[in-house]
Amino acid sequence: MLPAYPLAAKLHEGRKGLIVGIANDQSIAWGCAAAFRALGAEVAVTYRDEKTKKYVEPLARELETPIFMPLDVEAPGHMEAVFERIEKDWGKLDFLVHSIAFSPKEALGGRVTDVKRDGFITTMDISCWSFIRMAHLAEPLMKDGGAIFTMTYYGSQVAVEHYNIMGVAKAALESAVRYIAAELGPKGIRVNAISPGPLATRAASGIPEFDALLEKARGKAPTCKLVTIEDVGLAVAFLAHDAAKASTGDTLYIDGGYHIID
Repeated sequence: MLPAYPLAAKLHEGRKGLIVGIANDQSIAWGCAAAFRALGAEVAVTYRDEKTKKYVEPLARELETPIFMPLDVEAPGHMEAVFERIEKDWGKLDFLVHSIAFSPKEALGGRVTDVKRDGFITTMDISCWSFIRMAHLAEPLMKDGGAIFTMTYYGSQVAVEHYNIMGVAKAALESAVRYIAAELGPKGIRVNAISPGPLATRAASGIPEFDALLEKARGKAPTCKLVTIEDVGLAVAFLAHDAAKASTGDTLYIDGGYHIID
């Protein structure tokens, strides 16, 4: 069920955006899509393959999305096809949420020092280059400005046990955010990375000892609780609005203050 925000129900009325990365109703991308839709926006959503389609399709129906397409960032032409459809059907794009990351088990589970070249390339390709490519494709559709977001984690800034090569990829992703924000800023396009605290998502389940990380976050955060996908979604929807138009090129923490406590 979509959340209700009666005081801001029309915040994004008339706006159109693409949400990439919904795997199920526990995904951060779903929290973002639900928030944008509840606030009046139309959203296009994608699914990775036929296996994930059966989980995403009911959510797409709930969103009343007019654009529902496959998007495997490793498949040639998939990204281009999605943006071509958006241009054909909408003629514009107001916001983009990139919420995908992946590292092969052998790369993620081992030391950074030992990572094989193919594992490193796959991790960087899916987790970082796909964002750069989507920003490139979104740029001409954001004719009146827009907002682009990606998801990161504070393991990009400090060495978090078991986060390993994904921390390296997220550091690269945050650097890409800064450069792209600088390049697209003159066109009124804002670019930010969102850094939620640990969340029990399908993607996070691949991180070794993740349950222990969740408990650590619960005890360490000043709010004494974990953030939710709804927390993240509403924050992203706010940051996409003109009320936050001075925010760009940054990594914004939506983690209950987890990152400020040693």
